Amino acid sequence: MDDLVKNYIAEKKLNVASWAELRECRKTGSKSLHTTVEFMPGQVICKFGAKKSLDRPNYLTVQIDDCQHIMLDPEFLQYLNHSCAPNVFFAPSDRVVRAITKIKIGEEMTFFYPSTEWSMDREFDCICQSKDCLGTIRGAAYLALDILTKYKLAEHIQQRLAKGP
Repeated sequence: MDDLVKNYIAEKKLNVASWAELRECRKTGSKSLHTTVEFMPGQVICKFGAKKSLDRPNYLTVQIDDCQHIMLDPEFLQYLNHSCAPNVFFAPSDRVVRAITKIKIGEEMTFFYPSTEWSMDREFDCICQSKDCLGTIRGAAYLALDILTKYKLAEHIQQRLAKGP
């Protein structure tokens, strides 16, 4: 069986923007967002807004300040999965998603959840398989400062860290 046929069998793909496709693993049902164009470090990938604003996190929200968590608009951004070696960053102050690294066509876009989340609704065991994988992910509040300083962090997380323990 050639690679194209294997890929078709393994994943279902749906174009969700001119620059992205949503992929769903037929075996597990897990979804991920992949590029259909190349992005360079610092490049704005897209703007985002709030479909709904909440005062508490849930597993689909992104924290944009100390007390505000939003359901994302466009909604497909909720499929940006976590990685301890992320290639994108949510910048809540600018309401944009930016490339951190060069992102090749077809590459999965991922972000570091504690970069925006102080304390998450649900912890989970990371499966990113990066050499610096942190294991259990619960939010920035549960990570040492020397680990967090390796990542690009949203302003509200930086401000909270500056206040100290």
